[in-house]
Formats: sequence, C-alpha cells, structure tokens
Amino acid sequence: MPDNIQKTSRRGFFIGAAALTGAAVVAYQTPTGKKIVSEVEEVITPSKKNGYQLSEHVKKYYKTTLV
Repeated sequence: MPDNIQKTSRRGFFIGAAALTGAAVVAYQTPTGKKIVSEVEEVITPSKKNGYQLSEHVKKYYKTTLV
C-alpha cells in the first residue's frame, strides 16, 4: 500500500458517517435544504408522464401495421 494512503478505521468511518448524517439533517431544516431535497425528489420520483402512453399517433401507427 502506498505511504500517502492512510488506513481508515471502522470507528473513524462510523464517526464520519454519523457527522455527515447529522449535517444532512440540519441542512434539511433550512429553506435552502428543503428546496434542494424537493428538487432531488422530483428527479428521483418518476412523473406519470414518463413511460409508455397509448396516444392517438401510437394508435394510428398500430393501424398501419395490420395486415
């Protein structure tokens, strides 16, 4: 292992994870944090417009494929 890479202990990892979680909770309580969370939820949550929709032009295409 190279000399410039430090070995991370399990305890250090959990302390860092807890600090990051705490910071996220505090940030969520601010107006800016709430705005960011809502924007991320919009991206993650698929809208009802995504995906397959049987529209008029699709029905027209299906009629052209009939033999």
